[in-house]
Amino acid sequence: MRTVRLVVWAMGAALCATLFVGAIRGDKLSAGKASFAYAGALVAISVGVGVWRRRPESRTGILLTALPFAFVLPDLWPVFPRSTLAVTVTLAASWLAAPILAHVVLSYPTGWLSSKVERGLVAAAYVFALVYALPLLLFYDPRSPRYGDVIHGSTCPECALPLTHVTWYDVTRTRQLFDWGLSVLAVLFLAVLVRKLMRASPRGRSVVLPLVAAGFFVAAQFVVQIALYHRPVNSWGSSGWFWIVAIAELAIPLALAAGLLWGRTERSAVADLVVELEHTPPGSVRDTLAQALGDPSLELALWLPEQRIYVNRHGEKLELPTATPERAVTMLGPVEAPVAALVHDPALLERRALLGAAGAAARLALENERLHAELRRQLEEVRASRARIVHAGDEERRRLERNLHDGAQQRLLGLGLALQLARRQLGAEANGTVELLAEAEGELRAALDELRELARGIHPAILTDQGLGPALQSLAERSTVPVTILAVPEQRLGEPIEAAAYFLVSESLANVAKYAHASTIRVTITWRDGEAIVEIADDGVGGADPARGSGLRGLTDRVQALGGTLSVESPPDGGTRIRAEIPCAS
Repeated sequence: MRTVRLVVWAMGAALCATLFVGAIRGDKLSAGKASFAYAGALVAISVGVGVWRRRPESRTGILLTALPFAFVLPDLWPVFPRSTLAVTVTLAASWLAAPILAHVVLSYPTGWLSSKVERGLVAAAYVFALVYALPLLLFYDPRSPRYGDVIHGSTCPECALPLTHVTWYDVTRTRQLFDWGLSVLAVLFLAVLVRKLMRASPRGRSVVLPLVAAGFFVAAQFVVQIALYHRPVNSWGSSGWFWIVAIAELAIPLALAAGLLWGRTERSAVADLVVELEHTPPGSVRDTLAQALGDPSLELALWLPEQRIYVNRHGEKLELPTATPERAVTMLGPVEAPVAALVHDPALLERRALLGAAGAAARLALENERLHAELRRQLEEVRASRARIVHAGDEERRRLERNLHDGAQQRLLGLGLALQLARRQLGAEANGTVELLAEAEGELRAALDELRELARGIHPAILTDQGLGPALQSLAERSTVPVTILAVPEQRLGEPIEAAAYFLVSESLANVAKYAHASTIRVTITWRDGEAIVEIADDGVGGADPARGSGLRGLTDRVQALGGTLSVESPPDGGTRIRAEIPCAS
């Protein structure tokens, strides 16, 4: 590819030198004008080749290199009027610069057109350039006195015909019509430029602004020429317009070169970034980098080498997107062991020096951020593991409750019915056997009551079937201390949330009955801002310590496994207040 670029640059230098010598010898231009026009064209080609080398994966460099060629190729005719090839190339390239200019400006900085509007406009410009050149190549005869000043001056009796010439046809009016059509495309181009600028991010706007301004100037001067002269003025015509046209031809490459130089001066912002990072807490490095790089949409992906995945600052797994006209990815650190990756506005690709310097300055902060992200991910895995354990415990509780209800309870009920039947059949002459059977039947009922109580403690069926409200009311009715249920959400909160709330109330009621010497208990469950808030308060002796009992410790684990928090306030002689906040998606 390097050889190709050198060959292209050499061809551009040879073309500019040839045109310069031909213009001077043929008295077409003064030495000053010729020097400005063709030295400027060579500078433009050099800028294009430089951008091509710097960004080989982008089309910007290739398009920018082709643009000066498209500007100067139509000058072959005045320099070599008797050359059939020169006349043919001039006519074929008469408006090739217009679509290339639109393409390079609208596709900058990624090199790709990002919207259907831009692609449609550029495609229309290429088609128009082809259609514009076709009648000239087929029918234009520069020797005919009927044409006058159509391409490069007055009638040219000694000029050669193009290679593709078929027959004579007056294309003057056709060309004027095409000129007006091209002016319409130029106006649309101006509108799309404004749209591109308005829709760009702050960083993208600062990057594309010089090139957009240059493109606006080029298109605007063309529209003015059409409005004033009913056709565009070329560099061989009016001396007053020569400098405007020549500057317009240089505007695009010079604006892009200025933008590249401007981007290098932005590295001074890295010093401010270093100072800012010293005071940036973990979790905020992305915001600091986004501010320094001027890209609010910046995303930070941190590399975890042991797991070989990217995560965000919260420790959640990230998949790096593929490069598109809307998003770009820049790796920070060596490819084999990256520190992080930045997903950002593609406009920042034109500020690679700034990106690299910012990444180097933030390396230590990013290492720290990565450690915190890894810790957050591990904590999340522990929390998920606890949640799975709680879920498995609840499932096992349900299974035991079902087995007791469907198995042991049913057998005991069957045995009770058998005892009742035996007692009836024996009658009153059983010499005390009836009393023994009645006594056994009473013991059996007591065993059934205890078994039902055990089943409810393992997992209450009423909670699953009817919800939290009826389940809590059942607890309140069995409590030895009066319980007032102040509020319970009407909607279902999800099985894990309801189970946690139920067992929290159940354990609290049991503790109050055993230790608190309370006269009343108040239970409140509310749902606010995506959280279930459970509060149990009593007027007992207080002094409860969660660290001394396994019941509240187990409930704390259950609540924390769901991402919630549990707090206990129990001052001596001040009662006890338990509050749990459990996130839920209900």
